[in-house]
Amino acid sequence: MAEQGFQEKTERATPKRREDSRKKGQVAKSRELSSIAVLSAGAIYLFFQGKAHTMELGRILRRSFLDIPAIAAGDRNLLEYMIEQTGVFLRVVLPMMIVLCVVALVTNALQTGFLLSVEALTPKASKLNPVSGFKRILTKRSLVELAKSIAKLCIVGWVAMSTLKAAFPRMVPLTYSDTPSIMALLGTESMNVLIKCCCIILLLAILDYFYQRWQHEESIKMTKQEIRDEHKQTEGDPMVKGRIRAIQREMARKRMMEEVPKADVVIINPVRLAIALRYDPLKHHAPMIVAKGARAVAARIREIAEEHGVPLVENRPLAQNLYKMEIGDEIPAETYQAVAEILAYVYGLKKKALPG
Repeated sequence: MAEQGFQEKTERATPKRREDSRKKGQVAKSRELSSIAVLSAGAIYLFFQGKAHTMELGRILRRSFLDIPAIAAGDRNLLEYMIEQTGVFLRVVLPMMIVLCVVALVTNALQTGFLLSVEALTPKASKLNPVSGFKRILTKRSLVELAKSIAKLCIVGWVAMSTLKAAFPRMVPLTYSDTPSIMALLGTESMNVLIKCCCIILLLAILDYFYQRWQHEESIKMTKQEIRDEHKQTEGDPMVKGRIRAIQREMARKRMMEEVPKADVVIINPVRLAIALRYDPLKHHAPMIVAKGARAVAARIREIAEEHGVPLVENRPLAQNLYKMEIGDEIPAETYQAVAEILAYVYGLKKKALPG
């Protein structure tokens, strides 16, 4: 573990590491991109609906002032009036709020996909610790975010001042203009400033998005030891897996040996191979291999066969052909004749052995 602590994280994150990071809510996401999307959507909405909404809100404001005497005289219930006016106000503002919420959700979904991280929402006592909070403030990431915010503020402020400075000659005569002319020019220039700021912030947001992706990739990098440990956890310890496979082989061998006494004949190559066959015409189209083995396993098959009176028949070519098959397989068609002759011979021996 001490050695792992000094290793550099130079390896790309594995799919499991990425999935675990995603479950914790650690994904590459730019808040700037979401902010500029909402700001741009609001600007576009106001460009098309701003005049209508401004007139409607003006009517609400005028009506509120005109209704003050009636409310003061007690002719109207104040609570009912406030509820009524709130409903009218929401009817004007709610469509824009819905549009902005949808844009915010879609922008985040495009960056991270559908993500619901319960772990990220779980309150942690460490987050309430002022010492830990102060340490988080002084991290490299916090300082980078601070520098980005200051740079964005300076750039956007410079763009806004430049735009207003260019419009200043047109704003001086407003002191002698009527209110509608003043509002129209201010609205036009405000929209001009907003559009230019949106363009600049959009460029900064795109750069920030790629920076966040790079930073996320760096944060989830792994050491070679971590990759090896993860492989062990996923695939299992090689020693344990080897032991499990050995136990499985032993159990399979035990079940195979239990089938030898039920065999009709054991085909042997005296030196090396032994294959036990059983034939049930009601269940199988051809004789089936119920056990096979080489060397020590073959010797054990021969011992069990002799103990239970299963005939042993030597046929080296046939034994070699049948050994290529798997346990539970029926014999191949090219061995039918040879096996049929052997079974006929075995059945003949059994018939002779019967009393009478």
